[in-house]
Amino acid sequence: MDFSVTGTTLLVALLSTLLTAWFLKSIWPQTGRLPPGPPALPIIGNLFQLDIRAPHKSLVKLSEQYGPVFTFWFSGYPAVVVCGTEAVREALVTHGHDFSGRYLFPILERISGGYGILFSNGERWKQLRQFTLSTLKNFGMGKKPIEERIQEEAQFLVAEIRNEKEKPFSTDVMFRCAAANIICSIVFGDRFEYKDKKFLQLMNMLDENTRVFSSPWAQLYNNFPNIMDMLPGPHKRVFQNMVEMRSFMNEIIESHKQTFEKDFPRDYIDSFLAKIDEEKHKPDSQFIAKNLEMASTNLFLAGTETTGITLGWALQFLVKYPEIQEKIHHEIDDVIGTFRRPTIKDRASMPYTDAVIHEVQRNIDIAPMGLPRMATDDIEFRGHLIPKGTFVIPVLSSVLNDTNCWETPELFNPNHFLDDKGGFKMNDGFMAFSAGKRICLGESLARMELFLFLTTLLQNFVFKSVINHKDIDTSPLKSGILMVPHLYKFCAVCR
Repeated sequence: MDFSVTGTTLLVALLSTLLTAWFLKSIWPQTGRLPPGPPALPIIGNLFQLDIRAPHKSLVKLSEQYGPVFTFWFSGYPAVVVCGTEAVREALVTHGHDFSGRYLFPILERISGGYGILFSNGERWKQLRQFTLSTLKNFGMGKKPIEERIQEEAQFLVAEIRNEKEKPFSTDVMFRCAAANIICSIVFGDRFEYKDKKFLQLMNMLDENTRVFSSPWAQLYNNFPNIMDMLPGPHKRVFQNMVEMRSFMNEIIESHKQTFEKDFPRDYIDSFLAKIDEEKHKPDSQFIAKNLEMASTNLFLAGTETTGITLGWALQFLVKYPEIQEKIHHEIDDVIGTFRRPTIKDRASMPYTDAVIHEVQRNIDIAPMGLPRMATDDIEFRGHLIPKGTFVIPVLSSVLNDTNCWETPELFNPNHFLDDKGGFKMNDGFMAFSAGKRICLGESLARMELFLFLTTLLQNFVFKSVINHKDIDTSPLKSGILMVPHLYKFCAVCR
């Protein structure tokens, strides 16, 4: 026997054992009652068990072995993973306050600093969310004024598509621009032409950031931020893009200040400026310039990207399944006709169209793990103690694909949202906007946009594929914080 080889092997094994023991001892006081999970290694935790191309699938697979609530180690910090409709609803709704914190990954901390709405916590988040919901409602979110803005923007979108003269074109940037213009009209009272160079630059930066966030680069940065800061890569562009987007927003804020009238707010920014003035003597006020900048940027990003992506993905399904597109055409003809603009009231009379839109959202599973949650206090949950500050992952994908809720979760099936008589029915497993206190604050706006944009487009066009429609791949190209679709060109034939 080679003693040197044997000795080296024993030394490595001894060091590994000591390192593992030290690691477990150092974290045991804080994590002794966390849910059980797969054994973790020092430094890298359970990362070796994570498919970086589809991390949510790895977590769902592990839940089959360790149950609906288990612990997964990301390098040196634990995450409590919650899977399945019952457990996720219990966490986000029944224990809504306990899991209402936002866990800041290193990449999120760097781009936000914990300011704004999406990535803030505590009193800051409560005040900003309440103010934002109230302000959006004042400017008509979910009501007639916003409906009219969406109807108008839908006509601009139709005109833009007509300009393609039935030739193959990509809808990606076009749909993103349409969604962005709605939130722009609310946040700073204006819209952009689809060919505006600065606007298109912003859309390109949004797309680039989404793709990086949904790639292994973001996961590497979150696990090894100090190392990644020293290395080149696409993650560097995320930070530069955010600097430019915030600069764009600050230019708009500064221009608002020049024409601002406190008693006559025109949009979200004006309303926030009025609140800043109202609380200027409060030393602990959350209504400060930094929160205005980040909250406005948050609304712009969130209101653009998810709706734009969903519209594009919906069109892929309608082209892949022409029989579904044809059924919607018939429903539009019967309920709306050729000349009248679709209204949100029409949705109640168009159950099939409504079912298709919901099935698109269920099937694309756009935010499979939701945005990261955090325990706001020490929580007793299903017999386990989850310490305050613990990273919590409610796997929304496990709800949207739960076999207990959906007859054929792996298929695109609008019947998931139709009753025996063809009427629309909601399903408890529909959690596309998350749930609880951190549910998407733009849910009602997104629902209006998806219905009005799609019905207006299908009222005017038949969409056809450049390739064989059966070859369209509706599975995600990338998956991370958001799902990213494959891109295709389509022809829009006037009806």
